This record gives sequence, C-alpha cells and structure tokens, in this order.
Amino acid sequence: MQAGAGKGDLMKKLLLALLFVPLLAFAAESELHLDAAPDKLHDVAALQNGAKLFVNYCLNCHSASFMRYDRLRDIGLSNQQIKDNLMFTADRVGELMTIAMRRAEAKKWFGVAPPDLSLVARARTSEAGSGADWLYSYLRGFYRDASRPTGWNNVVFANVAMPHALWELQGEQVMGADHKLTLGKPGKLSPAEYDSAVGDLVAYLQYMGEPSADSRKRLGVFVLIGLLVLLVLSYALKRDYWKDIH
Repeated sequence: MQAGAGKGDLMKKLLLALLFVPLLAFAAESELHLDAAPDKLHDVAALQNGAKLFVNYCLNCHSASFMRYDRLRDIGLSNQQIKDNLMFTADRVGELMTIAMRRAEAKKWFGVAPPDLSLVARARTSEAGSGADWLYSYLRGFYRDASRPTGWNNVVFANVAMPHALWELQGEQVMGADHKLTLGKPGKLSPAEYDSAVGDLVAYLQYMGEPSADSRKRLGVFVLIGLLVLLVLSYALKRDYWKDIH
C-alpha cells in the first residue's frame, strides 16, 4: 500500500510540474526585453538591401523554401539584377530559395538543422513583441562566449546553436559583469550602420513571410467598398419593394 501511495504522489507531482512548465516558459518570455524594429516594410531600398544581406549571409545555411526568386521583382528588381546579384545556387528566377546543404549534414555540424526562414518573422511573434522586434533584437544580441561550441551566445536566445553570421559587419560584443553588452572589437560597420543593416534584413524577412500582403490589403479595401455599395443598393431595393405595403 505504501509503495502504491508513493507512486501516486509521484504521478501527482509530475502532473503538477507539466502544468506549470508552460506557465514558467510564458513568464520567462514575457520578461524578455525586445528592442523595437524600425518600420521599413515599405522602403524599397531597404528591402533590396535586406534581400542582398539575406542571400549573402543567411541563405548559405537557412533555406526559404516558400519563397521564389522572381518575387523579388515586387521590390523593384529586374530578372537580370536578380540573376547577376542574388542567385548563386539556382538557374532560373522562378526557382525556390533552397540550399544545397542537407539537413542530416547540418544537424551533424551544428547539433540542430538550421530552420527554414520563409515564415520566421510571423513565427516569432509572441506576447513579448512582434516577430520583427524579436529578430531585430536577436541579430543585435550576439556576444562572445568561450563556453559555447561556436564561441557565441545570444541575450535573446540563450545557448543558441547558431554562430554569429554577421560578426564581420557588427564586430565582437562581450558581456560585462553588469550583464550589459559592449563592443569589444569593431566590425566593418559602425553600431548605427549595423543597426540600420539589421533593420533592412528584418524588413526583408517580414516581406518574405507574406509577399502579397500589400496586394491583399488593397483587395480588401475594394471588397469592403463593393460590400458597402451593395448594402446601399439592397436598402434602396428594400424600400422600393415595401413602399406600398403597410
């Protein structure tokens, strides 16, 4: 009887633990401070620069398998510009943004396969802030950590497996005793220039998550106008039909 009671108590404790784990995770996420990303979603020059940064620094390991190269025409690039400057692993502009690295090989090298980034801006939206804010803070939050296999850690994503892909641009940040980041070794860009570049990249990641967002919104406006006109006509028809009925 005592053994059975002990097992019952253990099961109760496990169930309580499982119930509280999501609450603890939510509390940790809500305490996370995210910097507000600049709004560049309608800045064509920023989107074009973001696309260049994505292809040169992200597309080596991360795919964007829901995005085709020809959608870059929507941000003002011609087919020739796409071919000459942004296509390194594909032959036709209609192809998807995939990578040659296999997931099994990536998992062996990094410990986990790098995720597809097609919808990352939408997937990272949480109570702590928008997906753009998360990405903007994450890409600016890397610092040197000798205890990590890659030599890098991140204030937004602790113990992240990903190395700092943009370190040549930002430089090397270090974590101080006050738990604040300082720039230990400058990169090719100044801090302000790096923040602007990250803002461009984040804007492109937002755009990539829904390239037809502007078209959808414009279509929605026309649909609402059409419904309003239909409402007015329906009301006029109703009044005309019922005018002689008391």
